Amino acid sequence: MIKVTIQDNESIDKVLKRFKKKYEKAGVLKEVRKRGFFVKPSIKKRMKKAKAIRRNKRTLAEETAA
Repeated sequence: MIKVTIQDNESIDKVLKRFKKKYEKAGVLKEVRKRGFFVKPSIKKRMKKAKAIRRNKRTLAEETAA
């Protein structure tokens, strides 16, 4: 559970911003999306491999552009 304490004379906007940062760092939304549907292990492997290939292509493109 994510908790944010409100300080004296602190605006709601600042509190909300702190909450959003904690929410993002905790990875709550990412976890919910991941558990939203079942993905077979073979598909997971395929997706992981494709992600690695994209990441490698991107790094190679950045190295050649620099």
